[in-house]
Formats: sequence, C-alpha cells, structure tokens
Amino acid sequence: MKLVTFEQAGRIGIGLLRDDQIIDLTALAPDMIGLIELGEQGAARARAMAGAAVTFIPLTDVKLLAPIHEPRRNVMCVGKNYAEHTRESYEARGENVEAIDYPVIFTKTTTCINGPYDDIPYNATVSEKIDYEAELAVIIGRRVKNATREEAQAAVFGYTVLNDVTARDLQTLHKQFFKGKSLDGSCPIGPWIVTADEIADPYALRITCRVNGELRQDSTAETMTFDIPTIIGHLSRGMTLLPGDIIATGTPSGVGFAMKPPVFLRPGDVVECAIEGIGAIRNRIALAA
Repeated sequence: MKLVTFEQAGRIGIGLLRDDQIIDLTALAPDMIGLIELGEQGAARARAMAGAAVTFIPLTDVKLLAPIHEPRRNVMCVGKNYAEHTRESYEARGENVEAIDYPVIFTKTTTCINGPYDDIPYNATVSEKIDYEAELAVIIGRRVKNATREEAQAAVFGYTVLNDVTARDLQTLHKQFFKGKSLDGSCPIGPWIVTADEIADPYALRITCRVNGELRQDSTAETMTFDIPTIIGHLSRGMTLLPGDIIATGTPSGVGFAMKPPVFLRPGDVVECAIEGIGAIRNRIALAA
C-alpha cells in the first residue's frame, strides 16, 4: 500500500493512494501514527475499505503533507552509513579516514519535518552552507526493545524518501550533528509511505539526488555499512522504539560540501530526492519569511 497524509479545504486526513486517486481512511484513524498503531488489523481494514470504496479524492485536489507530519519523537538518523560517503566526508575535512565500527546515531527535531513539495527555508544569517542528503527512511510499526534481527525486520512498517538537509557550518561549529541537522524545514519527507510488504529488497532500491536537474547522488554502486535490522537492533538496545518512529538510514556519496570546490544550496535551487520503487520529493530553496 501507498499511504498518504493530505490536506484538503483545511482538513487533514490520511488515505490510501491508488493510481492518482486517494481512498480516504480518516474514519479508520485520526492520523498516520494512529493507523500504524492499529497493526495488522488496521492494514486489513484499510485494504477492505479500499476494496469497498466508491468515492475517491483526486490527487490533484489535495496538498500532500509529510506522511507523518507531526511525529511524536525526533527523527533518528544514521551517519556515515555508506563507505564512499564516509570517505568523502573525512577527506573534505582534511581528516584521516577511520573505520566505522558502530552506527553513528544523531537526531533531527520534530519541528524540522517538511512536506514532500514544500519550500526549504533559507536564512543566510543562520547558515550559508546548506547541503542535501537523500536517504531511505524506515517507519517503525510496533513497539520493540532489545530486538533480535528477526524482531527488528518484523518491526518495519514501511519506507519513504527523506532529505536530511544539513547546515554544514553549524555542524562544524557545534562539533556534533544535532543543531546543524535541525533547522526548521530541514527534513522533507514523503511523498508517501510504501508498506514493507511492497518492498522485496530495500537495499536494491536506487537512491538519487538531483539539484536543478543535475545528478549529484546515485547509490547504484554503493551499499549500506549497517543494514536495517542492525540499525534497529542498536537503537532498540535498552530503548523502546514506538510505532511511527522515523529512522533515516544514511546517505550515499555526492554531497555538496565534499565537492571540489564545495557547492552549497542557494535560494531558487530545486532539490529532488528519489528512491526507486517508492517515489520522489522535490523542494525549492527559498528565502525564509
């Protein structure tokens, strides 16, 4: 299933996308987290509603929001999870490349969530080194703690596209990731969640990022250092993961700050992050109001 959160005439609802039509599921749950919390029962009822639906909402009549547009917890992220991106990051900072033995974990605030087609705010007084990172995001579907590999994989509800927009100067200034990753609007996500049963092999999905049509990132020849069950296993060790939690699994090489010379995003630029089999998000860099 492809599941969306949409806004229409001031009303926010959730739905199942079929071709270019939305089947309204708002009677089933008030929001996407509520639907996820219903588990298999909710999925079965959603499919039944879709099968019986006689009215549809045209996709062109709504605004798509982030599928989980108001997460209850920070987005959990994995850094340096592609070897070539790890190398380019160290070399861009003039540092020796180091082996990554455990997942590098950081978070992005809930207030950085942005829609799949909304503008990314740009404020030069805050940062002039805004960068992109196309990523596969995992949506957790059940409470899980101290998960085995099997339990970790079973906890995956679905997948979506995420752009881990980063203020590189703030990331360096504060000597950790949190502030530079958490500016308002710095986490476009969507355009929908594709449920796990629709994705046979998430590692085979090509991840790309284009800026103004120019291909910058392409994961075709790259693979994750830590796979999804390993990431969930580490995160859930002594810490309960909840339905609706969002995990960004890392970005492949090709980010702007590692280019020679570095190239950062500027107002007017359009960034498109796409994942094969899921979809694409497109966001314009725009001066903050």
